[in-house]
Amino acid sequence: MEERTPYDHYTTWNLPKIYDAIISAIDMYAIYSEVSKKPRLGAPTELNYAAMIISVFIRYAERIPTIKDLIKRLNEDIAFKLNCGLLVSDDIPSEASYSRLLTSLSGSNILEKTQEKLILQGIEEGYIIDDTVAIDATHFVARDQAPPKKEKPKSEPKKRGRKSKAERDEWLKDQAVKEANLPIYEKKIEAQLDVSLSELRTEVPQDPKWGVKKNSDGNKGHLAVGTSSQYILHSLFSSGNLNDGKAAIPLLKGIDERLSLPDLRYQTMDAGYDFEAIYKQVHHMEHQSVIAYNKRNEPESVSFDKHFAPTYFREHSYQYDSYDPDI
Repeated sequence: MEERTPYDHYTTWNLPKIYDAIISAIDMYAIYSEVSKKPRLGAPTELNYAAMIISVFIRYAERIPTIKDLIKRLNEDIAFKLNCGLLVSDDIPSEASYSRLLTSLSGSNILEKTQEKLILQGIEEGYIIDDTVAIDATHFVARDQAPPKKEKPKSEPKKRGRKSKAERDEWLKDQAVKEANLPIYEKKIEAQLDVSLSELRTEVPQDPKWGVKKNSDGNKGHLAVGTSSQYILHSLFSSGNLNDGKAAIPLLKGIDERLSLPDLRYQTMDAGYDFEAIYKQVHHMEHQSVIAYNKRNEPESVSFDKHFAPTYFREHSYQYDSYDPDI
């Protein structure tokens, strides 16, 4: 007799329409297979992983803020427990069990593959036909405790006065070596243009960070969304202190290399993405950039006023002083 798994129970379970519309579109078997691999040693797994995975997705649909609240709901609401695919006889998974499940999911790229498979299916079936993509970032509050602050050792006072030519040449060499050894996301954005997509996605910092700047705590989700279909076409998860502009090129390369959208023409972003390297990447994709102007990235304009009108030698703007009706 063939052994049945908890996933077989899910395939025969009738979920409510509101949940089934979400779960049926996701390749649940691929996710289940990733997290329920049988270990070679130890006792067999007894948890209903299929139901746990479903409950994680339903948690977001029901806007349940934490795993602790999810477990409380499962304990108090028998109908909700059944709707998540758990049997009446099943024990409610503990926070530790959910933690291991989420760690297993985050340690693999199965959710990324499932998302990409869903997008490719939508493109093939013809309901993702966007001509414009909007790129932006959103902030996630980290629930981890902030690490204790480390006191920086006092540096030696800098030598006053101008450096000699030999000292300056040595200093420039040291700066060049330091710049070359920096991680890719700590270098200037231009350095990302010649880096592969796989390396950009692998090297992105994801540990929660804490700082004094607003929205620099926790993590960020960087999203490229089709403006017509409203589908998230590509995404990136990073530390909260990563500059938004440094996530644009990985998103653009992901769309260009992994998706086939023949009608896509425009990339829209806010002023936080007004960097020359991003324009170059969009131009390489033969698309057009629609990016808000950020005057802080521009040098002081010479011979032009604040409205970009030309000025003469006294720095006054040229103005029409007459009107010729024959022109």
